[in-house]
Amino acid sequence: MSKKTTNPNKTTKADDLRTARSVLETESRAINVMAKGLGNNFVNAVDMLQKISGRVVVTGMGKSGHVARKIAATFASTGKPSFFVHPGEASHGDLGMIQQNDGVIALSNSGETAELSDIVAYTRRYRIPLVGIIGRADSTLDQQSDIGLVIPDEPEACPMGLAPTTSTTAMLALGDALAVCLLEREGFTAEDFHGFHPGGKLGQRLLKVSDLMHGGKELPLISKDASMSDALIEMTSKSFGVVGVVGPKGGLDGVVTDGDLRRNMNPGLLKQKVSEIMTKGGVSASPDQLASEAVAIMNENKITTLFIIQDAKPVGILHIHDCLRAGVA
Repeated sequence: MSKKTTNPNKTTKADDLRTARSVLETESRAINVMAKGLGNNFVNAVDMLQKISGRVVVTGMGKSGHVARKIAATFASTGKPSFFVHPGEASHGDLGMIQQNDGVIALSNSGETAELSDIVAYTRRYRIPLVGIIGRADSTLDQQSDIGLVIPDEPEACPMGLAPTTSTTAMLALGDALAVCLLEREGFTAEDFHGFHPGGKLGQRLLKVSDLMHGGKELPLISKDASMSDALIEMTSKSFGVVGVVGPKGGLDGVVTDGDLRRNMNPGLLKQKVSEIMTKGGVSASPDQLASEAVAIMNENKITTLFIIQDAKPVGILHIHDCLRAGVA
């Protein structure tokens, strides 16, 4: 086993920062060049991918393969079914994973990656749409693709010009551009996104009010003609510190809160009608709103509960503690 050699050139923090900035500037320059050069070929690729009724199969070898995996994951998470197929495994049976209603995106910086040959031939044999993301125009992959998207011929950020850096960053950015264009064409929404991202911080941010609200028998409601003694019993039994006041048609006419009780404290309070004490109207939200929007409404109005209204009637109640427990803030 050979010993690890150390770099005889001692670098300073300033050297490291200079190198890092150079890498980022080199890669960003390539992306800017690519952005300015986009044209009909790119739009045609989006058209082709949108028309696919099956899945988008993304493939590549080596570093391009790692980028391909991420592109496939991005497509899948934004509404376009997609998965990665390793070109080596494809030659040993995984070609059967690709169906005739699918489309293929193949990545190769050189455009001459030998391991891709079986997948490319398979797409040609069964007339499966093929988009190539390539580093060299007129390469084999470019010629065989239905649409070739050529990344700019910009230097790699590696000082030796060997390690795939600029080229893989450009491929990744181009894959993101394809996915986002499809997302916008299909009208993919934040609610759709939440369906594919139920876990983690992102899932918490995209929770809907309907996911957290209390409804049914937990909902504190009282008729506006009821007495305050009945309202106090309802408020106490439901433990939200508030009771909704409903009119003859079942709509929310107002609310009675702990604050209303304190402001109207008098010996005859319990005999008064709810309509005499309630705060008319009240702040509300809908079940389809994001929970984060409901939190913003509560913060803006300095309240801790919201009645949830659907079809002009209260269907639930949301407390700030429900949101905090779910990680929505």
